[in-house]
Amino acid sequence: MQSDTMAGYPDQAAGLRKLLVRGSARVITVLGARDGLGATSLVTNLAALFARNGKAVLVLDENRSHANVAQTLGLHPRYDLLHAAHGDKTWREVLLQSEDGPAVLPLARAMEALPQLAAAERARLLESLLAATTGRDVVLVDAARGGTSLCASLSGDKPLLLVLNPSASGITESYALLKQMALDNGRQAFAIVVNRVGSGHEALTVFDNMAQVARRHLQVRLDYLGYIPVDEKLKRATQLRRPVVDAFPAAAASMALREVAQGVLHAPDARGEDGLDNVMRRLLRMTHAPDSTRAVALT
Repeated sequence: MQSDTMAGYPDQAAGLRKLLVRGSARVITVLGARDGLGATSLVTNLAALFARNGKAVLVLDENRSHANVAQTLGLHPRYDLLHAAHGDKTWREVLLQSEDGPAVLPLARAMEALPQLAAAERARLLESLLAATTGRDVVLVDAARGGTSLCASLSGDKPLLLVLNPSASGITESYALLKQMALDNGRQAFAIVVNRVGSGHEALTVFDNMAQVARRHLQVRLDYLGYIPVDEKLKRATQLRRPVVDAFPAAAASMALREVAQGVLHAPDARGEDGLDNVMRRLLRMTHAPDSTRAVALT
């Protein structure tokens, strides 16, 4: 049944449904509690692996840091999606194409500015995203850090992959992010990749502890997708501005990343209508709220 909120905006709802469901495209949002935990590295390597296997891959880069996907791949964006929203550039002029296949669309500033955009600018933003994602097999989102990601908060029931670092601060910050997403956004399940561990046994120990606490205190389910070992080849690949799976395919990290990629592709891709409806309501409430209340509508 169509909600009262959506009933008044059939055209906008239809466009948002196309964007968020994307038909055959698999949308995976990768999240880190802060920079330096490995989320961007995971996105760039997953994108390279999927592209190498014949997938049409698009990365939506919501990360504002200097170590974002574009910079990691040696790409130097002159424009971003906010230019397209303003009508200054087309989405094709904004899109970055890497040599190894994955395309990157910088959208950090656009997501930050979304609550303040005029109706025509929001429409251009939506149209640009629809056009850029059309025909893609996989859409990877490198989400903004520290719980500020609009893409993550509006992801509905789409896969959300949290990169967990085994350090004390990494665990504390990651749990705080899980709690925020569970309480503020109603997120009930996360996929977990444990990064920078010495062994699979250590990774499972870290994951099991986090999963038990999340289940007991947050009623949140965590699903284990694998781990990435400590590997000097990762640092060397970053210096070369290349994914480690391309620069050093035989490295321990590369082998582990291939296993993670298989897990991502074979994990269930939920498409529940309730989750999507919640996303619609949130987006439409933000889109049609008065300028002074748009930021409140996101909560």
